[in-house]
Amino acid sequence: MGLQVEVEQLFERQLREWPLVQRNYAALDDMAVRVLTLPCGSNLVLQFNPERVRSNAAAVDAASLASRPCFLCAEHQPSAQESIRWREHYKVQVNPYPIFSRHLTISLQEHVPQQLSPQRLDDMVHLATELPGFVVFYNGAQCGASAPHHFHFQAGLKGLMPLCDEVDDEALWPIDSRIDSRDDGFLGFSQRWGRFFFMARAQSPTLLLNYMARIMLAMVRATGNAHPMVNVLCWTAGEHGNALFFPRGKHRPSCYGDGPGQLLVSPASVEMGGLWTLVRKSDYDDVTPQRIQQVYDELMVDNATAVRMIEMLSTNEL
Repeated sequence: MGLQVEVEQLFERQLREWPLVQRNYAALDDMAVRVLTLPCGSNLVLQFNPERVRSNAAAVDAASLASRPCFLCAEHQPSAQESIRWREHYKVQVNPYPIFSRHLTISLQEHVPQQLSPQRLDDMVHLATELPGFVVFYNGAQCGASAPHHFHFQAGLKGLMPLCDEVDDEALWPIDSRIDSRDDGFLGFSQRWGRFFFMARAQSPTLLLNYMARIMLAMVRATGNAHPMVNVLCWTAGEHGNALFFPRGKHRPSCYGDGPGQLLVSPASVEMGGLWTLVRKSDYDDVTPQRIQQVYDELMVDNATAVRMIEMLSTNEL
């Protein structure tokens, strides 16, 4: 039985047997949603989702993390929360505070930090392959992860993050935006969608993993940080596997907060993909495309560092 079939059976059981999951997934059906367009033409979907306040407002400093139980460790999870074993070391679970109508958390059984090693990249590619109906995503420790002390991926049903569809047209990736181009895939970079990112596309999982590893190495060397700040999306489409890497320069925007004129949002992979989950009605009603563009501009890696990454990837060094 394939993983995606197992996941659907898991959802059926949890929706039937766990009241919290029943309530929160039913609420998605009535959730307010609106669409905005950035000045560059890229679309955004806004979702008013008050239940996500646990993530958006999570304190992730060392003292706060040390003072509260880790909600990804089995001993601190509710008895109603089931899991599927994957690749021996992972457990796949229904996320009880969803953004998507099918929202998964895939965490290591061991309590280890949120750090994206070559082995974890390989795991991510295989997850995306075994979950073809989902986008698998990774939030760096200071890039939206509310459990930065316990390694995990998430996965959401395809179709809600506009950027995944917008980048799919290869005609939008001219030769000057491609670092490496082959008949069966390419490695490129872009800022035309309002935020800087790298894209890897390949028919072969081996080539896709090679591109992803090169991107990570370039970020490590350009930033001097062994665990650079990054959000990653990975999914399959037809014959290709795809990955987007968003190098970050900052954790939260200067407007972060719950006061007047502030936004109570801690942008992560989902927001990088164009789906903004807003927990306050005033934020949902009042935020503008220009304000979101300002947040992207503030959070992404600076231009000089981005250029260094591109130069490293463009040479035979990586």
